[in-house]
Amino acid sequence: MLNDVVLKQKMEKEHLLSLQLQYVARTKDHFGKKWLDSNLIKVVLGPRRAGKSVFSLMLLKDRPFMYFNFDDEVLASVGGIATDELMKTLHAAYGNIKTILFDEIQNLPNWELFANRLHREGYNLVITGSNARLLSKELATHLTGRHMPIEILPFDFSEFLRAKNFVVDSEYGSLPQRRGEVLKFMEEYLLNGGFPEVAVNKIDPKDYLEVLYDSLLFKDVVKRHKVKFSAQIGNLGSYLINNFASLYSLRKLQDILGFKSITTTEKYTKYLEEAYLVFSLLRYSVKSAQRIKSPKKVYVVDNGFISAKAIQHSPNRGKLMENLVFIELVKRGAKPNLELFYYKTRNDREVDFIVKKGIEVVELIQVCYDAKNPDAEEREIKALVETSNELSAKGVSVSGGKVPKLTVLTWDEKREMEKDGMALHFQPLWEWLLVSTRRA
Repeated sequence: MLNDVVLKQKMEKEHLLSLQLQYVARTKDHFGKKWLDSNLIKVVLGPRRAGKSVFSLMLLKDRPFMYFNFDDEVLASVGGIATDELMKTLHAAYGNIKTILFDEIQNLPNWELFANRLHREGYNLVITGSNARLLSKELATHLTGRHMPIEILPFDFSEFLRAKNFVVDSEYGSLPQRRGEVLKFMEEYLLNGGFPEVAVNKIDPKDYLEVLYDSLLFKDVVKRHKVKFSAQIGNLGSYLINNFASLYSLRKLQDILGFKSITTTEKYTKYLEEAYLVFSLLRYSVKSAQRIKSPKKVYVVDNGFISAKAIQHSPNRGKLMENLVFIELVKRGAKPNLELFYYKTRNDREVDFIVKKGIEVVELIQVCYDAKNPDAEEREIKALVETSNELSAKGVSVSGGKVPKLTVLTWDEKREMEKDGMALHFQPLWEWLLVSTRRA
């Protein structure tokens, strides 16, 4: 049986490699190649169908490597495999090769012990997983200092445009027709998101993403964690998606959804986060107790899930923009609740994102769909200026006494202005998304 699985997957691997001309280059390609020959286990993480497997295959395409996918229904039907038998079968099929790609390795019990052993034996390992817990508990416990995480989320906007064979040049900012073209793609990306299948193929995004979401919920939450009350966790996921870019508390979730305890509510919320369905963002405060006690904001991994699963009378473009900006900041390497927060001033004005680098706050970001509206403009500006002054007064480490960069991301407006001696930068969302610099 195992021999048949290995040979079948070998054929699948060779077929996928033969399609490399259709590969959409990923922003993380350079980062992955930089670490490929290091003596570290390369751990490629992200939600299912975001392109982890193809990314990993393309990373290894110029060298011989063995391949095995643990997300195979045949393996599930026989109740697992012996790792020694697996290695013997792989070498029988591939020969004496020391580079291995293991796909969806979280389906193997005690996978981290197996990976550790192969690492000690000199194998060059690339492993993929669809569970954020790999990055936290298991990796931190068993592979400390011996792994390099590479997070692959759905396409960013530059990858999305490459999938559409659309090239943006320096003239887009000045020529109305070309600006209109890029805004048309921006609208599509805002509503349908960046899952590769949606971007590359002409399929109905709502139907595909609705099925994908339900599949992720079942495979990576209900089945993996043996959740008895699957309807409850389904209701939780639905509630959070319908309230994206909004505040929530565990107590409120418990009351609305009728969970028995705060502990169950927190556990189920973490399951959804581990499966890369949602993210929770803390309020920034110099006091850790306030960070923990304050309501959190919830964001969804891809805007397409919102359009597919949320009940909307019309798209809330302001919140969709905010959700997209959060996910882009994560793609650029900002770690939520360590380098990325939201903020509320003493006057209850809210700044969407505080971005930190090390101990310094380096940028405040507001997202505003209609910045030409005088009331909206005044609201966003007051929040940014007030927050900068408060952070400075609280002794938060900022450059030159004030936060160095105050940004308002708009739909299609670009200008600079000054308020109380501070420079504010209004920038179109599409332009900000196409900034080439990425943090590792």
